[in-house]
Amino acid sequence: MSTTTTTTGTGQRDPAERESTPARSSAPQDTPPTPKPPADDAFTGDDLPSPPGATRALLRSLLAPMKARVGVTTLLLLLQQAAVQAGPLLVAYTIDRAVPAFRRDDSGPLIAVAVGYPLCALLSGVLQYAFIQASARVNQDVLLDLRGRIFRHAQALSLDFHERYTSGRLISRSTTDVESLRELLDEGLQELITVVLSFVYILATLLWLDLSLGAVAVASFGPLYVLVRMYQRRAGRVYGIRSTAIAAVIVKFVETVNGIRPVRAFRREKVNEREFAGLNHSHERTNGDALLEMARYVVGSRLVANTTVAAIVLWGAYRVASGSLELGVLAAAVLYLRRLYDPIDRLGMFLNSYQSAAASLEKVAGLLAQTPSVPEPAHPRELPPARGDLPGREVVFEDVRFAYRTGGEVLPPFALTLPAGQTVAVVGATGAGKSTLAKLLARFYDPTDGRVLLDGVDLRDLSTPALRRGVVMVTQEAFLFSGTVADNIAIGSPDADRADVERAAKAIGAHEFISSLPDGYDTDVRKRGGRISAGQRQLVAFARALLADPAVLILDEATSSLDIPGERAVQHAMSTVLKGRTAVVIAHRLSTVEIADRVLVMEHGHIIEDGHPAELIAGTGKFAALHQAWRDSLA
Repeated sequence: MSTTTTTTGTGQRDPAERESTPARSSAPQDTPPTPKPPADDAFTGDDLPSPPGATRALLRSLLAPMKARVGVTTLLLLLQQAAVQAGPLLVAYTIDRAVPAFRRDDSGPLIAVAVGYPLCALLSGVLQYAFIQASARVNQDVLLDLRGRIFRHAQALSLDFHERYTSGRLISRSTTDVESLRELLDEGLQELITVVLSFVYILATLLWLDLSLGAVAVASFGPLYVLVRMYQRRAGRVYGIRSTAIAAVIVKFVETVNGIRPVRAFRREKVNEREFAGLNHSHERTNGDALLEMARYVVGSRLVANTTVAAIVLWGAYRVASGSLELGVLAAAVLYLRRLYDPIDRLGMFLNSYQSAAASLEKVAGLLAQTPSVPEPAHPRELPPARGDLPGREVVFEDVRFAYRTGGEVLPPFALTLPAGQTVAVVGATGAGKSTLAKLLARFYDPTDGRVLLDGVDLRDLSTPALRRGVVMVTQEAFLFSGTVADNIAIGSPDADRADVERAAKAIGAHEFISSLPDGYDTDVRKRGGRISAGQRQLVAFARALLADPAVLILDEATSSLDIPGERAVQHAMSTVLKGRTAVVIAHRLSTVEIADRVLVMEHGHIIEDGHPAELIAGTGKFAALHQAWRDSLA
C-alpha cells in the first residue's frame, strides 16, 4: 500500500540552483558523475578570502614554537654584520692613523690592521656559515609544519567544500604557494635582515664619522622610501593575479590527467591544448608584469643611489681639499655608501619574494580559515548499547529539511523511521533526492532543519569516530587506495589482523579472485585499484564494509556500473553484509530492490510511495510502473 510521508514543500528546483551553495552544506547529485570543474573565474581574486590579520597570525603561529632558534639565528647575523662592517673603519684608520705612524717608524698600528682585517673576514665567514645552517633548519621546520597543516585541514573540511574547491587548487596551495614561502625564507628574509642591519650599522657609523655626510645619506632615504612603497602596491596586485594564474594552470592539468579516458574517447586533446595554452599564456603575462615592476624599481633606486654617492664624493673632496675633512674619513664614507646602496637591488629581490610569498600565504591562510560545515560536536556523545542481538540500529529523520542557501529546496520537510535491522531501498529518477537523503544519514551534510537520529542520538552529537563506526557508506565508485588488497580491506578496521581480513573476504565471496592474483592478498592494486575490475573493486569495498561491522550500512548505487555477472556477485555479497543491519540501498537497477524489506519511491524530494516491494508492485503507483518498465527491458 502506498503512503506519502512528506508533509510540506513543493520540492521543485530551478536547475541553476543545483549549482548554488547550500545553507550548511551543498547537496550532492544523486548519481555522482565526473565532478564538473568551476568556471575559470569561479575562484579568482577573492577566492577563499583571508580574514583580516589571518596571514600575520598564521606566520606568527608558524614561528612561535621556534622563538629560541629564531633568536639565536638573529644573533648570529648581528655578529656577522658587525664583522663585515668593521672593514671600512679599518681602512679609515689605516689611511689617517696607521700609515702616518708607520712613516714615524711605528709599525704597530699597521700590523694590527694587517691582522685585524683578515680576522674580521674569517669571523664573518664562520658566522655566515653558522647562520645559514641555523636558518635552514628553522625554514625547513616551518615549511614542514605548514604542509602538514594544509594536508590535515584539507582532510578535516567537509565534503561540500571539496565539491566546490577543486583538488588542483589544493595541490597549488601545498606546492606552488608553499614554494613561494620557501623562497622567501631561504633567501628573502636573510636579504631583508642583512639590508636592515647594514643600514643601521652604516648610518650610525657615518653619523659618528661625520654628521653632515651622514645627514645627506639619511636624506636620500626619502625618495627611496617612495619607490619602495610604489613597488609594494603595484607588485602586490601583480603577484596576487600570478598566484591565481598558476593555480588555474595546475587545475587544468590535474583535471585533464584525471579525465584522460573521456579526453581520449571524445577527442578533446586539441580543445584541452587550446584551453591550457590560454591559461599558460595568462601565467606568462603575469610573470612578465612582475619582472617589469621589478625593473622599474631597480632603475629608480639606482638613479637615487648613484646621484647621492656622486654628490657626497664631490662635496667630500672639496672638504678634504679645504682641510675640514680627513681623507681616510672620506674613503670610509665612500666605501660605506657603496655598501649602503648596493643592497638596494637585493632589497628589490626581497620585495619580489615577499610580494609573491605574501600573495601565496594569504591564499593558504584563506584555506586554513575555512571551517567544516559539518563540525565536531563540542560535547560528543557515544551511542547507547545495541538493543537485542542484531547489530542494526533505529534511524529516525525528524522533520528533516535540506535547502540551498539561495532557497532552492532539495528535500522538503519530511519524517521517516527506519527500524533496526530493516533493509530499505530508495528508488526514483536522477535528482529526486535519493543520495541527499543517504548522505544526510552518513552526516556528510547536516540538515537545514530537523534532526537525524541514530538510536535516539542526534548525529550532530556523535563524535566522528563513533559515527564512522556506526554508519558506513559504499558508493558506486569503490575507491581503492594504492597498496595491497589486504590493506584496502583493513581500512574498515585498522586493528584487524590478516585472519580477520581473509575471513571478511571469504564471507563476501572475494577470497577466490583475490587468491588468484599474482601475490594474493599482498597484490598491489595500484592507482584507484586499476589492476582489478570494477566488480572486484566493489567486492573489496564490501569486504571492507563487513570488516568495519557497522550498525547502519548505506549502499549508494553500489551495482549500477557493473555487468550482469558482476552484479550477481555483488548482490550475493550484499545479502551477507546487510544481514541484521539497518540498510539504505540507493538503486537505479530494480534488481537490487529484491533484497529489500521496504521500498521508498522519491520524486522531487518527496517520498511519494512507501511499502513492501510486493505490495507496491501489485499496486498502480509509480513503483509498479517502474518495475513493469524494468521487466519489459529484460524481455
